[in-house]
Amino acid sequence: MPDGTGFVHHACLYGTDAEFLAMAVPFVRDGLTAGEPVLAATTPANIDLLRRALGERAHALDTAETAYFGRRPVERVSAFLRYHDRRARPGRRVRMIAEPVWNGKSARQVAEWKRMESGLNVVLSGLPVWMICPYDTRSTPDDVVRAACATHPARVDGERLIPCSAYADPGAYVAGVPLPRAPAPPGAARCGPTARVPVLRAFARDRAAAAGLAGERLALAVLAVCEAAGYLLAPGDVRVALRAWEEPGALVYELLCAGSRPVHAFAGFRPPGREAAPEDGLWLARTLTDSLDIRTQGPLTRLTLHIPDPHDAERL
Repeated sequence: MPDGTGFVHHACLYGTDAEFLAMAVPFVRDGLTAGEPVLAATTPANIDLLRRALGERAHALDTAETAYFGRRPVERVSAFLRYHDRRARPGRRVRMIAEPVWNGKSARQVAEWKRMESGLNVVLSGLPVWMICPYDTRSTPDDVVRAACATHPARVDGERLIPCSAYADPGAYVAGVPLPRAPAPPGAARCGPTARVPVLRAFARDRAAAAGLAGERLALAVLAVCEAAGYLLAPGDVRVALRAWEEPGALVYELLCAGSRPVHAFAGFRPPGREAAPEDGLWLARTLTDSLDIRTQGPLTRLTLHIPDPHDAERL
């Protein structure tokens, strides 16, 4: 059993309802007995199974339908932190069953969720949280199941803990997850390099308008680019180049900066706190885009932002 002093991140690969309950029931039961807050963010079917198995103790379990408990990685991290901040007490660990949703996602979305699963080991490091992420092998793609063993230090089989030999350091893992797209096309529009945010803002606005964005959606796209650029430019004495092009379903912005501060791949996942922090702008950029990918190679940092195109009815 973990000592409760830091973040513990386990996977659970289950292929039957019985296998899910063999992990979930003792995990929840032991947590409730210890007076620890316990959250089960999983499917409605699994929540029903778990409540039935717990009987009278089910009333003490916090539940959330996982499909709506943070639909994108940055929202998911915020949901975890909100639950911790709301329910944590000194000396008490928080337990979470956090089942990701994989079906129906695009290749880019799947890649981003894999990166987030690895990134949780960094973003939530130090918090007294014990998290188990269940993967239903009946419906989860094989590559995602394999990734579970690379993004979690160990997996749980019932009450048995099995180290994951494939577990990879989060930074190395994220660098090895390829972007599911081609590099910037030869015809991509270019701006820079420049150290002036107004120049980048004007270019970003022109490209958003050319892609068909207007009104609030155009303004938010430009704001996302400016917040990301502002973070890169903050140290001073650096310049940022900006490229933009259209892909099916998205307008893509790519910021390139040489000589900026080191930017780790999970920067901007934690929401702003009471005191202003340098990564607050990156968090805002993540919330305003479909995805924000950070890659560093030598002195070059590359930030790639995907903005939904004007035909995305969900954003209308």
